[in-house]
Amino acid sequence: MVSESLKRHTNERIIIVQLLVLIFLSINILLIVTFFSKVYFYTVMRYILFAVTLLSDSLILIMSNVLLLLSYFRYTMQIGICVIIYIVLVLCTFVTPVTLTAMTLERYVAVCMPLRHGELCSTHRALHCVFIIHSLSSVPCIVILSTFLASAPLSLYTQYNICSMGIFVFLQWQDNVKLALYQCYFLIMCIIIVFCYVKIMKVAKAASGEDKQSSRKGLRTVALHGFQLLLCLIQLWCPFIEAAMLKIGLKLFIDVRYFNYIIFNLTPRCMSSLIYGFRDDKFFLALKHNVPFIFQCVKTNV
Repeated sequence: MVSESLKRHTNERIIIVQLLVLIFLSINILLIVTFFSKVYFYTVMRYILFAVTLLSDSLILIMSNVLLLLSYFRYTMQIGICVIIYIVLVLCTFVTPVTLTAMTLERYVAVCMPLRHGELCSTHRALHCVFIIHSLSSVPCIVILSTFLASAPLSLYTQYNICSMGIFVFLQWQDNVKLALYQCYFLIMCIIIVFCYVKIMKVAKAASGEDKQSSRKGLRTVALHGFQLLLCLIQLWCPFIEAAMLKIGLKLFIDVRYFNYIIFNLTPRCMSSLIYGFRDDKFFLALKHNVPFIFQCVKTNV
């Protein structure tokens, strides 16, 4: 009886997750199409970085959902393939918060150093920035992969198992290294966000007229970036929280894992749409032009 109730409860949760993934993925794809529809967007740094977050978030949604379904149906795969999937997923997981930090710095330059914004945030520098973002995001992947290769026997790669993060940890020191690395990234990105917020707030207080309005909008954007970044960074801690919950009880572990997945994995993937897709005037106009039928339906219903 309890088993049947638990199974039905799990099925309901899986269905809810699939609906959320479908909605968020559809919105992201729509925004990606809108980005490539106008030449202007891929010549401006903030839109280029926005597109990077959309692509990264979409890839995370697809890959994490596929792994979720494979785990639900108890499908096993070769560990070697699982390693490749996991490393790509970790890379994308770090790309989003690092890109958000870069977008915050771009807003800082736009508000606090407007005369140098064109020079510092040119298309050429934007491409360099994307390369640096992926380079910084690959460092955790290299560390995690190195610690795994150092302790995993060669015979493990040909074995079959359910693909999960747990198979990459053999010894406690591996978890400690990973946690230290995550906390280092968290601290650096938080310092940058707070620094930019304080600087923009000072400019907003001193500004007047249109400059004041622009500064306040930049301040709200940085605040939203900060909230999104917080959710992304808490996601990095989720495996450690879930491991602690598992020691207490299986049901608590399942409930906490489901909550973490919805709040800290799925929710940040839709916030980029809110921050730039619908708040930015130019992007919103392009979006209305691409999908007028949606806005017509909304207007009719209202």
